[in-house]
Amino acid sequence: MANSRSGDSVIDRIVRVLATFDAEHTEQTPTDISRRAGLPASTGHRLVGDLVRSGVLERDEEGRARVGMRLWELATRGSMALGLRQAALPAMGRVQAAVRQHTQLGVLDGDQVLFLERLSHPDAGANITRIAGRLPLHASSSGLVLLAAAPAAVVERVLAAPLERLAAETIDDPGALRRKLAEVRRLGYAVAPGSIEAVSTGVAVPIRDRGSVVAALGVVLPRGEENDRVVAALRDAAAEIELSLARSSTILATFES
Repeated sequence: MANSRSGDSVIDRIVRVLATFDAEHTEQTPTDISRRAGLPASTGHRLVGDLVRSGVLERDEEGRARVGMRLWELATRGSMALGLRQAALPAMGRVQAAVRQHTQLGVLDGDQVLFLERLSHPDAGANITRIAGRLPLHASSSGLVLLAAAPAAVVERVLAAPLERLAAETIDDPGALRRKLAEVRRLGYAVAPGSIEAVSTGVAVPIRDRGSVVAALGVVLPRGEENDRVVAALRDAAAEIELSLARSSTILATFES
């Protein structure tokens, strides 16, 4: 794709436009999109127009742009995340029925945990995570599970970067984080009290596919409600998900052979 004067390609600029949409910015004017994407107004308006015509973005009654159904359709076709979510949902539902709080599925994406799914009870306690939302790896139980299993280069990169403090008890010291990761590897699960919300505790376990950790299954509970039964429920659910993933791989291999 042709580059702009700044050296970025058309694809780079489209990604920057799409990345301006988040939970706080679901509908935006082309001018706002241009500003948040760091693009000249004329470039932003043109790209928004092109994306609307392709169905990737849609316009509301006031002319503001929002993510279109076409983007969702394209993103879910053949997505690894979709297959993982489908394999996990039945087991997640059983965990959720037991804990009646928040149950969530996260994967490693760069230096963050990306949440693919979340089930919540109407009366559940505090939890800032959202589907398609992200958190730093060091700041949640799911992130700690994923970081503990990540390649050494990823771990060292996270340890070398400033560790954002989201709450009073977020681990923001590299030495403490290294010790916490060793604990997670030893126990096989992570407990993170007050790491994001002072009143909540996160508990998470790894999900493996063909021996490698591919996701974390976690719950967010009111502080003090974490216990061995919760860990056991998560481990049972993770084993069920792993079996489902293994069956899917076997079926796929049969069709490909």
